[in-house]
Amino acid sequence: MPMMWLFLTTTCLIHETLSVSELFDLENEVNPEVWMNTSEIIIYNGYPSEEYEVTTADGYILTLNRIPHGRAQAGLTGTRPVVYMQHALFADNAYWLENFANGSLGFLLADAGYDVWMGNSRGNTWSRRHKTLSANEEKFWAFSFDEMAKYDLPGIIDFIVNKTGQEKLYFIGHSLGTTIGFIAFSTMPELAQRIKMNFAMGPVISFKYPTSIFTSFFLLPNSIIKHIFGTKGFFLEDKKAKATYIKVCNRKILRPMCSEFMSLWAGFNKKNMNMSRLDVYMSHAPTGSSIQNILHIKQLYRSDEFRAYDWGSEAENMNHYNQSRPPIYDLTAMKVPTAIWAGGHDALITPQDVARILPQVTNLRYFKLFPDWNHFDFVWGLDAPQRLYSKIIGLMREYL
Repeated sequence: MPMMWLFLTTTCLIHETLSVSELFDLENEVNPEVWMNTSEIIIYNGYPSEEYEVTTADGYILTLNRIPHGRAQAGLTGTRPVVYMQHALFADNAYWLENFANGSLGFLLADAGYDVWMGNSRGNTWSRRHKTLSANEEKFWAFSFDEMAKYDLPGIIDFIVNKTGQEKLYFIGHSLGTTIGFIAFSTMPELAQRIKMNFAMGPVISFKYPTSIFTSFFLLPNSIIKHIFGTKGFFLEDKKAKATYIKVCNRKILRPMCSEFMSLWAGFNKKNMNMSRLDVYMSHAPTGSSIQNILHIKQLYRSDEFRAYDWGSEAENMNHYNQSRPPIYDLTAMKVPTAIWAGGHDALITPQDVARILPQVTNLRYFKLFPDWNHFDFVWGLDAPQRLYSKIIGLMREYL
């Protein structure tokens, strides 16, 4: 974490040294998608866009985006198979659209004939509302990926099923998005029956062997983390700060510093990233989550078990789970056909961690390790369309 603050401080200092004319030039040089929301990015790339609100059973209001068909398919009739995509921590659903249209999984799926839906996790910039609670209240932020699996995913899938009339769909997740799917599909058999196939990229189940220097943050006591960051939101979007580091990272001479920062976070494979899109990547993160979600991830760190959130005392756990310790999530109970991909240079979810969970996935239909990939290559990699996305589409056509 100290390296993160060093990076942000450096960008702010550099920003202060730039002249007004230089800032104006930078404003004009950035990619247009930097300043767009998901719907605007979809339309900008020539695709039809739909946006919906989904209210969960516990009152959170989530934004859901849809690409109903590809650019050249407006007049075609017939039912298109549905795919739902769940983004990673601190991201939003523009995550799936941040490369050019011919290199972004969301657009490629739409062009391949799929009805593409993309959700936003509770607490991020686009899903920070509730029927009765304010985001200023601590109670609003009392959630982790447990609630995302228990309420968000079922609510979204129910909405999609009702809207499309299709009872089954494909699920794609990356990083913490995979965690939400694994929990939901292993604990809710009725929901699992609606999933044709589960595609998991860099799955976060075991978090015992990360090599990222930023995971040293999890060595801090909970009390220190709460004292520094509070007890509500964490890494919420700051538009002023975002504008600063976008402008800094858009300067060719400073891009190596920005890419080095990302490599320290997630692993190295810098040659596989389109550096001209770095401003787009950074403009959609971080979008925020809850401190409780971070503390739940911390509970996974170096642990041998995959458990629900520990509320900190036997009494609180009894209140939430009717047992003194949080329940263990049993992955062997998940029967959904599953495909998993891992990166050999992934500093967050290492091959060792992925290897720990593979024997627990009883319906594993496909596994692939890309030795040279890091944690971001699954969504930003220049070679992802050829090495990964084509395989996902092939498996979808196999598991109709």
